[in-house]
Amino acid sequence: MRIIAGAAKGRALKAVPGMNTRPTTDKVKEAIFSMIGPYFDGGIALDLFAGTGGLGLEAWSRGAEKVIFVDKEKISVDIIRHNVRTAGAENASEIYRNDADRALKALAKRDISFTLVFLDPPYRMTEMNEMMGELAAKGMLAPDATIIIEHDASAMYSDDIPGFHQIRTAKYGDTAVTIYRYIEGTTEDTNRSESDVNE
Repeated sequence: MRIIAGAAKGRALKAVPGMNTRPTTDKVKEAIFSMIGPYFDGGIALDLFAGTGGLGLEAWSRGAEKVIFVDKEKISVDIIRHNVRTAGAENASEIYRNDADRALKALAKRDISFTLVFLDPPYRMTEMNEMMGELAAKGMLAPDATIIIEHDASAMYSDDIPGFHQIRTAKYGDTAVTIYRYIEGTTEDTNRSESDVNE
């Protein structure tokens, strides 16, 4: 694994040993960023099931101002710290060992708005639509924020999630990527009544 483009292009990333963590392949990562970028003008990214931190670091390398990495496994957090140092992203990174729900509750208290959110959980977890709803309900998404879900190709995410517009879904072997844009609070909703927004 490596950082594909941007300020840290070519830096090798360490993988988490064993079979419990499934790092995003360079091929899939390149496809993701060709769809959502390829480069960014600042903004804060959240890599919520970070694993190796490869997605968040790629976003930083391509122009994201800051990345918050979360993973509940100690070995993953250690690998993320190593990869952040390798990329030279220490001053632009926060790394937390926590599960996703607790991390969101803690981060919500800090009034952070994310422009990019990477959701790459273990494939047995298929409730990322609920996680998106929680991010929106807690006011943690910037207008037009992009949410990227990496999931098993056999699973499907709806194109009708309230507050989100599905931009693209694509399959790469056993892996699929589904991308959404957050539309609540943007100009697309200015004509909606308050009662509609609160439904």
